[in-house]
Amino acid sequence: MMPPQAIDTLIEARWVIPVEPHGLALERHSLAVDAGRIVALLPSEEAKTRFTPRRRVSLPQHVLLPGLVNLHTHAAMTLLRGYADDVALMDWLNQRIWPAESRHVSPAFVRDGTLLACAEMLRGGITCFNDMYFHPEEAGAAAIRLGMRAALGLVVLEFPSPYAADADDYLAKGLAARDALRDEALISFCMAPHAPYTVSDGTLERIMTLADQLDLPIHMHVHETRAEIADSIGQYGVRPLARLQRLGLLEPGLIAVHAVHLETDEIALLAGLGASVAHCPTSNMKLGSGIAPILALQKQGIRVGLGSDGAASNNRLDLFREMHQAALLAKVANHDPTVLGAHQALRMATLDGAAALGLERHIGSLVAGKAADLCAVRLDDPMLQPCFDPVSHLVHVAGREHVSHVWVAGEPRVHEGELLGIEAVELLDIADSWHNRLIV
Repeated sequence: MMPPQAIDTLIEARWVIPVEPHGLALERHSLAVDAGRIVALLPSEEAKTRFTPRRRVSLPQHVLLPGLVNLHTHAAMTLLRGYADDVALMDWLNQRIWPAESRHVSPAFVRDGTLLACAEMLRGGITCFNDMYFHPEEAGAAAIRLGMRAALGLVVLEFPSPYAADADDYLAKGLAARDALRDEALISFCMAPHAPYTVSDGTLERIMTLADQLDLPIHMHVHETRAEIADSIGQYGVRPLARLQRLGLLEPGLIAVHAVHLETDEIALLAGLGASVAHCPTSNMKLGSGIAPILALQKQGIRVGLGSDGAASNNRLDLFREMHQAALLAKVANHDPTVLGAHQALRMATLDGAAALGLERHIGSLVAGKAADLCAVRLDDPMLQPCFDPVSHLVHVAGREHVSHVWVAGEPRVHEGELLGIEAVELLDIADSWHNRLIV
């Protein structure tokens, strides 16, 4: 008989949801973790004889699942939470958000706002986020400080901002940030042209070339509103996706954010290319953009992950709420209560988001060899009882307030509901300082 294997951590849970295989909910199982990676998932009784852990974590009334993946956000805009509510998208951008950014965006704004965002996301079980904002090097520094995984967007616009003067300057600064952070284990990158209506043909073609050369996904707002599509037809004679296809940007690495207004042939086009969609249901509702055709996308085999969008248009970075909203919207939009079940919603918030970022070999499910990016949710609150199906509870009953533990690459980031690595008083001071500046 082989002696027990020494490992760093053994986590024993009432339920474990591995996401792969799909639809599985394991009761009284344990996850063995060593050197930041998953070693095995097995029944708890068997784990007691197979492993000698240096640390044992008991989660007797908890669900253990992969860390959530926020496929689209603007993390630093947490400083603009509630700054411009109940406004149409283009008015929201032109009259409120872009003027505020022109006055206040700086390296400190991005670093501080992203620290707040990372704290909020980690407390809510999110271990990886896909960001699109200025000064990606500062966003990366904030994520690294709190030990969080981040895909940093190399954002590109045609018009000047406090960050860059023109498209060439955006690209140069984004690529410099990538060079500075490329060896950080928790950091990856995307090309991030803001949207078809803010980036020219020539710049989009250059972005396509860079994405191919650097093997990076392209993260971009696409078909968010009807007005965007009408403007594209007026300016270019075609809908935005047709323009992107003409320029060569439609490829497997595309992450089309929002994708609310799609025709049947456009869905087929995205499916044939193997592109992904970042579904942001709460932001879409709050800005009145519409309901994305998620069921039609998934029927065509399109990978759909979940995003919160920024706190300025949501107003929470909360994937528990996004899972719930996505499931309910799909049911009501299709007049069918059987569509987008809880397991599917959870997969969208984990493995599908990871796959869209090209990270599915590393995160998104509890499979031996993957990084131990984990989230535990406590279900012993009487308000959550009884529990017949833990996955249904994750999507429709529990919330981020029930997250008890979070690990990133095996390192604890939240313990018994308390965020590690930064004090609440520092976060409150940051928020107060920027609130005072922004309210003037």
